[in-house]
Amino acid sequence: MKRVLFVCVENSNRSQMAEAFAHIHGGDGVEALSAGSAPSGVINPKAVRFMSELGYDLTQHASKSLDEIDGEFDAVITMGCGDNCPWVPAKRREDWGLPDPKHMDDAGYRAVRDDIEARVKALLAEIA
Repeated sequence: MKRVLFVCVENSNRSQMAEAFAHIHGGDGVEALSAGSAPSGVINPKAVRFMSELGYDLTQHASKSLDEIDGEFDAVITMGCGDNCPWVPAKRREDWGLPDPKHMDDAGYRAVRDDIEARVKALLAEIA
């Protein structure tokens, strides 16, 4: 089983959606987690709404801190949090540099969501 961690600052938007897409597209072959360097403690309602459009229930997720995550990962993906993302042991590290969609209009939010889905699919294919 491959372990993948998605990290952003608040763990309420981008990393949560990436974790969800890894669950959707990785199935039982992937253990997907997400965390934040300064977690907000809540999942953004817009993330919940836009993932529900695709049939995924983000209300079952929780915003969590990197302090709650341990072990080594096959891949750690940061979402553009720069210096706010501390080092986590991983065989592969990438920064996707995605804009935070929390203040975007619906079309912008969906565009970020769909970009994340495409990137997650590509990542899972590469680490399989």
